[in-house]
Amino acid sequence: MSLPAITQVTGTAVPVLGNDIDTDRIIPARFMKCVTFDDLAEGMFYDVKVNPETGEKTNHPLNDAKFDGATIILSGANFGCGSSREHAPQSIYRSGFRAIIAESFAEIFFGNSTTLGMPCLCASAEDIAALAAFVTEAPETRITINVDTLKVHYADISFPVTMPGSARSALTTAKYDPLAELLENSENIEKTAGNLAYV
Repeated sequence: MSLPAITQVTGTAVPVLGNDIDTDRIIPARFMKCVTFDDLAEGMFYDVKVNPETGEKTNHPLNDAKFDGATIILSGANFGCGSSREHAPQSIYRSGFRAIIAESFAEIFFGNSTTLGMPCLCASAEDIAALAAFVTEAPETRITINVDTLKVHYADISFPVTMPGSARSALTTAKYDPLAELLENSENIEKTAGNLAYV
């Protein structure tokens, strides 16, 4: 099955602000015992969404009903730092998010997110703060991220974002998942293997 090209992401956003939000905060280690990634959404940001002493929900933005259905996360610098667990972007993706706008990203988290077809785009602290303030007051605001032009649009406002050219090209040409490409070209791989004397 061919992958879809990721040229644009449109949806509402939730501010999960702060710097150095690491992968252990995104998905606590105890949720990584699963055999597949299917049920990881439950553990996303669990330890900051649930009070460990009372078991009650905290006032974290991800618990706020006004942000229900959001598909874009807004955050700060060095998002996804810490261990290289692939479960972190998987938990975000399986919670329904399709893009992240932050000041910067940890390299491995960025790569794992790109492989999922989930763009991670860098913006200035000022632009992120302005958008976060706007959606806090008007959470229904539709935001469009144009991966082709590297622009974010909302209301009558737009601002630039950045991402490495290789990642942008992979997303917009549907070449972001190497495993999917291998599976799609299995016949050619078998043919090539058959022509190799040492196989």
